[in-house]
Amino acid sequence: MEQLLELKGAGADTLATGIGIGFLAWFILRYVIFGFYTVDQNERAVLTSFGRAERVSDISTVFTPEAQHLSDTERARYEYPQVRVIGPGGPYFRWPWQRVHKVSIATRTVNMAWDPEAPSANSSGTMLEAVTKDQLNVGLTGQIRFRVAEENLYAHLFGVKNPPAHIMGFFVSVLRERIANFEAPRVHGALVSSGEPGAETSTAEASIISGISINDLRKNLRLLNEIMDQECASSVARYGVHLDASLITEISPPHEVESALAAINTAHNHVSSDISLAQAAADQRIVQSRRAVEIETLRAQAEVEPLRALATQLAALQQEGQGALETYVRNLRLGLYAKADRAFVENKQ
Repeated sequence: MEQLLELKGAGADTLATGIGIGFLAWFILRYVIFGFYTVDQNERAVLTSFGRAERVSDISTVFTPEAQHLSDTERARYEYPQVRVIGPGGPYFRWPWQRVHKVSIATRTVNMAWDPEAPSANSSGTMLEAVTKDQLNVGLTGQIRFRVAEENLYAHLFGVKNPPAHIMGFFVSVLRERIANFEAPRVHGALVSSGEPGAETSTAEASIISGISINDLRKNLRLLNEIMDQECASSVARYGVHLDASLITEISPPHEVESALAAINTAHNHVSSDISLAQAAADQRIVQSRRAVEIETLRAQAEVEPLRALATQLAALQQEGQGALETYVRNLRLGLYAKADRAFVENKQ
């Protein structure tokens, strides 16, 4: 009996020793060998200890250049700390109570109608709807490019739950607001720019399509894209996502008004053509009149110049003395006599 108890005690000790060795091996494998990690070239990482990211200093994003596009109320709402960012390389080591949060900083290009939380929305992510100033429900197609901002990784990792959904919602809300209030820019109150370099339309032409905001939007797509880039510059401080560029490629009107808009645009093109032809004809006549005036002026100068030269010559002869002028007149008269066939002499009695 005593031998049996001794065997059971030895087996229990062996089992405890095996459990201890197994736990130690698992700990070394899990937290020592697998505790090393690397960061790829297109990735950045943030290390947290017990769920708290390591701060760089007491400075928040409010004091960074990325916050200059925020208003005073937004600065208090989007105040995030600056954390230490681990760059590409490795291997790095982390302790068991630490966790590595990796994020890709590669630029993503998506359709502007893409909804990360509802893929079937916006015609399955192909067309975004918006309402114009004149209450037209138009369809927008295009793309946007965005990437994670290394300057504000805290907002991207811990500030928002789904950063792509936030940035898309922010972009769509700004875009719809701009579409609803867009007006074609005026130059000195008389010209309306079409958005193309050197292309301007007079007030008379613009009055034909005044009040039709979809035409203004179509002609100013580049300006609209630039406005969107400026308005979305605060996305870095808001969500830690940088909007590289937006490209609105097409604005489609409703089917029921498409034919009416086509007719209006056709009439506008005809009137613009007639105005251009009239302006060209007027410019040509002005140029011809200017050339005619220049020619007549040159002819008058050609006729006056010999008289001026003769007057100068006679004045010089007058200064030489009375005899010099009389001699010049006599020689000139003899020359005329030589050319004449007959001469009439007055007989003074």
